[in-house]
Amino acid sequence: MGARLRVVLDQLAHVVDADQASAALDLTAGLIATAPSGCAVDAIVPAGAQPAVPGIDEVRTLGLARRELAASWQLGIAPGVGGGLIHAPSLMAPLVRHDRVHDHDQTTVTVWELCAWDQPQQLSKSSVAWQRGMLRRAAKHADAVVVPSHAVAERLSEVARLGDRIRVIAGAPPQGFAVPADADARRAALSLPAEYVVLTGSPETLGAGFRGAVAAGVDAVVLDTPEGSEPRLAEIAAAAGLPERRAHVRGLLGRVDRGAVLGGARAFAATSTVAGWPWRAVEALAVGLPVVASDTGCHRDVIADGGMFAGEGDLPDALADAAGDGAARLRVLASDRSRAFSWASSAERVWGLHADL
Repeated sequence: MGARLRVVLDQLAHVVDADQASAALDLTAGLIATAPSGCAVDAIVPAGAQPAVPGIDEVRTLGLARRELAASWQLGIAPGVGGGLIHAPSLMAPLVRHDRVHDHDQTTVTVWELCAWDQPQQLSKSSVAWQRGMLRRAAKHADAVVVPSHAVAERLSEVARLGDRIRVIAGAPPQGFAVPADADARRAALSLPAEYVVLTGSPETLGAGFRGAVAAGVDAVVLDTPEGSEPRLAEIAAAAGLPERRAHVRGLLGRVDRGAVLGGARAFAATSTVAGWPWRAVEALAVGLPVVASDTGCHRDVIADGGMFAGEGDLPDALADAAGDGAARLRVLASDRSRAFSWASSAERVWGLHADL
């Protein structure tokens, strides 16, 4: 038997970030499918969890549930984990002292976004403290820190001393992400209008997206909004000239519902300026939706020539164009760009990373 790559799957029973939980499972499936000859993929899971990924060889079930495990690992206490090659698809990892040279132990972690540093007000204080604490542990003990784009790598190097340990490996849309056959029924169940654009971002950035909906003459559907944010976003929409009845605020939707929402939209606008992986923008590309994004390094890295970029002042006009005359061209560009991302490709690069270490 060759190398055994042990993947931390911490969100099987207790999901704290649905996108990262889905990405961890898709990456694990990719690692199994692309495993070099003689190599195997194992899983490390909290108490009460069981991975449902075909092809996992061995499962190490720890004695603590996910919440207690997160607190323990933040303190550097990781009993029962063992050594070997450990890959964490998030910052949730047993970051303790180990010997890579003599014992061939490796621990790598993944940083998807830097909201805890760029916009900490969007997270709970406990989440910010945990993420910052785990990144400090990663700076001490991780053999490599994976990020999804070069712009995130550049920003991460400003907040942590990681030297040449930062490695760029892109993510991908959820495996099989597409517009579902019952999309019309799902949109009706979500009470969506006939004509709309989809927006993502924070209260500080969504105003430009609402103005774009006004310029395009359609409604706006906002995804991924925290519970209780509806009144504030309604005020922001009204200030942008979009009446409350035309601003449809939705929280975290399942991936099939997201496929239905994106499939019925005229265009998509990613207004966030946080350094991170643009989950919904990548999904919009996957269904061939015209994409407009705030002009940031992260968006340029990921979307590249698959969409349009605009500053806050220009985004409304860009979104109106994407939902109108520019739609046909942008749909082709989005579909072409979406082919750059797959979990199989990401998994091959993870195997290569551990081989290099």
